[in-house]
Amino acid sequence: MARRQLTFSQQIEQSLLTEYRKAIWRPFMHAIRDYRLILPGDRIAVCISGGKDSMLLAKLIQILSRHTEVPFEAVYLVMDPGYNPANRRQIEENARRLEIPCTVFESDVFEVAEAQDEHPCFLCARMRRGCLYGKAQELGCNKIALGHHFNDVIETTVMAMLYGGQLQAMPPKLRARNFPGMELIRPLYRVHEQAIIDWMDAFGLEFIQCACRLTETAAKDESASRRRFVKSLLAQLNDEHPKVEQNVFNSIHRVQLNTMVGWKYRGEEHSFLDQYDDPPEA
Repeated sequence: MARRQLTFSQQIEQSLLTEYRKAIWRPFMHAIRDYRLILPGDRIAVCISGGKDSMLLAKLIQILSRHTEVPFEAVYLVMDPGYNPANRRQIEENARRLEIPCTVFESDVFEVAEAQDEHPCFLCARMRRGCLYGKAQELGCNKIALGHHFNDVIETTVMAMLYGGQLQAMPPKLRARNFPGMELIRPLYRVHEQAIIDWMDAFGLEFIQCACRLTETAAKDESASRRRFVKSLLAQLNDEHPKVEQNVFNSIHRVQLNTMVGWKYRGEEHSFLDQYDDPPEA
């Protein structure tokens, strides 16, 4: 009997469960279990921007939905904030090749952000998030899933310390402030960006890099340049000391609160002096 030829999408799926099981599938599953990201009855809007991270996330969620013992539903959501036709076609073509059934909707996010003289990237990000929450809610979802990965987490942590003067991390999930009952989850939280790049290159996949119409403005945006610097700095430090990146990640899971001088919880500021005169522990 002739061996059945796998489709390109099936080859992708097989690779994620075999060759890239250790680097991608296992960290993905660990994040879902460790942080309780997916619960029975969830209906999740997997948000696809067209880049490598969100496309991989969509494929992983699709595989999981077929084999999990935890019943949940997923819809695959593409918001077109004003892409040029070439980028829109590439997103749709990649979704077709990966056999991901996408729901596409349009918005005027780029147009509105382009009219702003200062911090258009910040405004764009907030508007995109709000549009995704709104559409997901309209589709009966209680969660949106974004493609932030391990390196996004540690870069954000270091940026907050160096440029924001605070110890602040990117949590694996959080409740939406303006959309009651909605949550944001980050299932790629433990997946390293290099593993995603290796997987993409192995299959000759080409995803959009930056589809923003404001690229020139974004290049001048201070936060964008700071992130590039921090990414480069962490890579250099990790070359010299291979555990640096993992240690940054571990540190946000092992905060020694009794050594902190001050902290904020749910908007309320606290000081170590509040408990300083308490009797020491035995």
